[in-house]
Amino acid sequence: MECAFCERRCQLDGGRTGFCGMYRAPGDAQAELPEEVFPRRYSSVYVSHIESLPVFHFQPGSRTLVLGGAGCNFDCDYCSNAYLVRSNPARLLVHELSPERVPALAAQSGCHNIAFALNEPTVILPSLLELAKTAGRAGIPVGILTNGYATPEITRVMGESFAFVNVSLKSVRDEFYRRHVGVPSAGIVMRNIEIFHRLTHVEVTTPIVEGLNDSEIPEIAAFLQRLDSRIPWHVFRLLPEYRMASRERPDVGRISAMLRDVCRDLPYVYFGNFVGSRWVSTYCPECGTEVMERISLGGCGGKLVAHRLDDGQKCGICGHPIRIARPPVRWHSAEGPERSAPGAALNPEVGAL
Repeated sequence: MECAFCERRCQLDGGRTGFCGMYRAPGDAQAELPEEVFPRRYSSVYVSHIESLPVFHFQPGSRTLVLGGAGCNFDCDYCSNAYLVRSNPARLLVHELSPERVPALAAQSGCHNIAFALNEPTVILPSLLELAKTAGRAGIPVGILTNGYATPEITRVMGESFAFVNVSLKSVRDEFYRRHVGVPSAGIVMRNIEIFHRLTHVEVTTPIVEGLNDSEIPEIAAFLQRLDSRIPWHVFRLLPEYRMASRERPDVGRISAMLRDVCRDLPYVYFGNFVGSRWVSTYCPECGTEVMERISLGGCGGKLVAHRLDDGQKCGICGHPIRIARPPVRWHSAEGPERSAPGAALNPEVGAL
């Protein structure tokens, strides 16, 4: 049987589990899709700001139940999560949670949404689709962070099932994907960003590796502008690990100068993963008002501290529409599905607008 979840299309016959190690041929010979080796199992469950993912334009300020798993269909030379994606998943997937249990935990912790964010979601997709359906009935949206290498059919399923998607576009050049990721084409990811854009809320993240893809910033910006200039673009100053742990770190000043040049055409550009970043707030494209004020937490995201929006989606000064998929909520609010008090979070992190 061929695994039809991602474009690697691994063969699973003879007891093989494919590149990611997370699927196998089903016991039922009539089944059309592979079965998960570790269904409904996660390595991490915690509460954070949605902006830390980073997702800036979907329910800004909201409290997110973050899930992580193990395994990946990529093998990036610079991966900062190699311990999750290249280790034995049986040792990492310590939490077994039913699709009913996850939204119950979200409600118990005062969360407004759920995100699968630490590794590639296509390696646990049946469980996540089941979760999205169950959480949706409880009024809790589910989103994902993905490398975007799924088949077009699976991409459409994800776009129809998940309320928000952040796609990691590492490059627009096939050579980069061949040499540093281990797959043949950047075009597949670009195609899938277009599919997602037609179906759900999309944000894009580009991890910048010094000397490898930093020169592509204008090309990536041009691709996003052609598709939709209002797509939020998170440029991530990557601190390489894994096979590139000794590589030089990207220069903040030089990358900032390159991004200033593209901001004229892309109104929602963010730059993070360095202390004190001033690139984490959202400004009105029309009058320049800081409509969503965030502080940098040192990682690739931030934390919303105030907003100046009318009706949650218009500049409070000039009324210009701001690309927001769902309006802001307060960290400690009970807006959304009925829930218990938010004090029962799964980790000690607290915060308030």
